[in-house]
Amino acid sequence: MAQANEELQVLDSSHVSPPPGSVRTTSLRLTFFDLPWFGFPNIQRLFFYEFPYPTLYFMDTILPLLKHSLSLTLQHFFPYAAKLMCPPPPGKPYLHYEDGDFVTFTVVESSADFNHVIAHYPRDVKLLRPFAPRLPTAPVAEDGTRVLPVIAFQVTLFPNSGICIGSNYCHVVGDGKTFMHFIRSWSSVHRADGGDLSCLEKSLPSWNKDVIKDPDGTESLHLKIYWNWVATNNENSGQTHVAAADKVRATFLLGRAHVEKLKDLVTAANSEQLHVSTFVVTCAFIWVCLIKSQESFTRNSSDADDNKFYYFQFPFDCRNRLEFPIPETYLGNCLKPGIAEVKKSELIGENGILLAAKAIGNKVKETENRGLRDVESWITTIMERTRSGRFVSVSGSPKLYVYDINFGWGRPRKVELVHIDSNETISLAECRDEQGGIEIGLALNKKPMDEFSAIFEQSLKLL
Repeated sequence: MAQANEELQVLDSSHVSPPPGSVRTTSLRLTFFDLPWFGFPNIQRLFFYEFPYPTLYFMDTILPLLKHSLSLTLQHFFPYAAKLMCPPPPGKPYLHYEDGDFVTFTVVESSADFNHVIAHYPRDVKLLRPFAPRLPTAPVAEDGTRVLPVIAFQVTLFPNSGICIGSNYCHVVGDGKTFMHFIRSWSSVHRADGGDLSCLEKSLPSWNKDVIKDPDGTESLHLKIYWNWVATNNENSGQTHVAAADKVRATFLLGRAHVEKLKDLVTAANSEQLHVSTFVVTCAFIWVCLIKSQESFTRNSSDADDNKFYYFQFPFDCRNRLEFPIPETYLGNCLKPGIAEVKKSELIGENGILLAAKAIGNKVKETENRGLRDVESWITTIMERTRSGRFVSVSGSPKLYVYDINFGWGRPRKVELVHIDSNETISLAECRDEQGGIEIGLALNKKPMDEFSAIFEQSLKLL
């Protein structure tokens, strides 16, 4: 069981840059969508593939093309090779690229059991951490500006069984849709042996920050959050915190039939027009199971008050949903938070799933209708709800289609988000083997995980 970096053998450590001279020196400002992500955990995503070949075959045949295709892709996605410049107050942070800038790229070999690593059943959270690369230490310039790397990649080989493409990136540079556009482009170039770049030209990214308008002048508010972060934080942006010692992670599947039953259940119980989607009913179902599983562990604590509100936060993609047009291929952050709230007594009651779905569905509609009218309160609201200790958030989305990422070895066997280990976050993705199904990732302490698993299975049988 891989629990420490000592079990990894480093085979190659290098830098990958866009082709020399292919990108001019460029600086990109950050928008009010980007600035709030300072201090949030880095995104650590792992793609696991079957790869029944020896290490030598990978090193001689696959590795050169993998680096070359990444280089060609970075020519168009150059901000991922850029540096995040973080000056002290009152300076504004920005992305800066110069010819020769790079991403770190490491290849390691693991002795871990590949099938155990990609399993759905509960496993120690420390199992996956060695497969997510660490970002290099951020140097500090003479003027006090911290120079942060944006992303790092690590390829982990499981000889004769599997391979993992691991990434660790700063959320400030872009959201999940941005990252998946980048990875999807890289995998397409790699499948084309680095020769046919038409796959890139069909969906070129747009880094034009001017498409993001700030009608209410909220940049100054978000800059204050950044200045507080840069003045008090000595680590790289958003390094993931250490999780509890007895924490485990597991994957749960909600099949298409169960999703449809949940939709029918929620629709039949509501006379008013309600936003009922796969996302809404899945989140409602998981939220209720999660709160019920915690009930026996919080009965004698300050959270035992059934009249307290519990909060469920989800990311809302604003592309094509604002007063000003934003291209689908816009690369950067374009998310706003939606936060549903329901009393604990209602969540654990007989109609918990229905009330949770109603709250989340209504919040989805409200979030879409409000546009940017509450932008100034996004961060303060999240911070207040998080401090309550009764806050759950979602990372990822079934609409990112993570299981479509094919480097030429077939579809991923498993995709994981490592950073959910350190906070109250669940991950969502489309189901790999069933269209219309949903895959849920969760990290809890061992006993609450056992309780959640039992409640999850029991609740499915009652649908």
